[in-house]
Amino acid sequence: MLGAIGSSSGAALIRINKGTNMDLISRDRARVWHPCTQHSDHEWLPMLPIAKAEGAYLYDTNGKRYIDAISSWWTCLLGHRHPGISAAIRAQLDELDHVIFGGVTHEPAVALAEQLCALSGLDRVFYADIGSSAVEVALKMSFHYFANQYAKQFPNSLKPCQKTRFVCLSNSYHGETLGALSVTDVALYRKTYGPILLEPLIAPSPDAFQSGVEASQRLTDEQFALQQARALEAMFEAHHAQICALIVEPLVQCAGGMRMYHPSYLAKARALCDRFNIHLIADEIAVGFGRTGTLFACEQANIRADFLLLGKGITGGALPLAAVLTREEIYQVFYAPYSELKAFLHSHSFTANPLCTRAALACMHAMRDEQWLLRNQHTAQRMHALLAPLEAHPNVAHVRQTGMIAAVELVRERETRTPFDWQERRGLRVYQHGLAQGALLRPLGNVVYLMPPYCVSEQDLLQLSQIICEGIDLACQ
Repeated sequence: MLGAIGSSSGAALIRINKGTNMDLISRDRARVWHPCTQHSDHEWLPMLPIAKAEGAYLYDTNGKRYIDAISSWWTCLLGHRHPGISAAIRAQLDELDHVIFGGVTHEPAVALAEQLCALSGLDRVFYADIGSSAVEVALKMSFHYFANQYAKQFPNSLKPCQKTRFVCLSNSYHGETLGALSVTDVALYRKTYGPILLEPLIAPSPDAFQSGVEASQRLTDEQFALQQARALEAMFEAHHAQICALIVEPLVQCAGGMRMYHPSYLAKARALCDRFNIHLIADEIAVGFGRTGTLFACEQANIRADFLLLGKGITGGALPLAAVLTREEIYQVFYAPYSELKAFLHSHSFTANPLCTRAALACMHAMRDEQWLLRNQHTAQRMHALLAPLEAHPNVAHVRQTGMIAAVELVRERETRTPFDWQERRGLRVYQHGLAQGALLRPLGNVVYLMPPYCVSEQDLLQLSQIICEGIDLACQ
């Protein structure tokens, strides 16, 4: 029987029952469906029950501490419960919790847009709620921009605009809503839903790991990136009349295995997009706000995208928020009398939520005031030094790093780079060892990676490197 929320039985709904690890795990298994999870695994591998967090640490319901080596899916940039962000949320809650953003505005949303434009050099901000929604917005905006232009140029045409396709990179990941999944090229996520997705054009990735797969190539990372850019150019030459936009993850293809590439590819892609009248969408949802060593990854190629997508760490991981930044010229193509029906009719119920935008403002201020970009330089150097010994491991094909992201590629045999079969789940063994030793790692198949909060200490990094080394030894036996 359903309990009424207003009744005494319903009042129990608002209580938090702080039970033991096993109690919470049991209740979870009875009712909850988790993301990106094969639930049969939890018949033998217990769920991790977290009760609280502080800085770089998570604590389970029994009080055991874990280093959050992956910033809780790459979101907690500055660490959990950053005092400045927490204080900003509390203060905002006393003033305005939520309000519709259609025909209404408020200070946190406007102030954040001003900050983001000043930091990025772009002109307009459209808010979404999560990263994949930001991808949907950018894809629709790009197509709609060209459709509006076409309608203005050919007002009496009976033929629709032909620019209807998108280009993504092989091994790319942009989210799991249908539009975002359509421009994703990771089979694990895409294959099942292929029949209901858009068909993108897929350009070869400039991923530097490929540059050394064949010893005969002997290409530098930059040479390989420019070689792959020539393939992109050929694709544009053949199909540019049909293409709205190229979408890329600048410098690091995160969910595709933390594959990394040289900035020269971005510079070449920008020039090609300009030449062929194609938009460049930079998906910096995972890599923005200092993850790659610069505030935005695109800075390392000295370029500006037509659409810059931000999310995940934008609020320091405290609340969900995403943003699509674009140029004034694109905004103006949608600016018209109502009768022309050119408006961008896309919305979210929680667009520009005041709590979320206030948290993001606090995160931006903390990034600047606490000098995290400068401090991260030292942290990244320590990560590199601590993981460097793994380059000689017989089951490691590649150790790579871009800023505060480091990855180790496990293989069956180092010299030939023969991969482990994915069903062997070697990465899962590293994950299990990490939990036993007090670290939350979440390998991507056979790629073990670190993407810690910026507040991670040298002692934490030393512990994490030891856990990873031990875990790889155990996993590869």
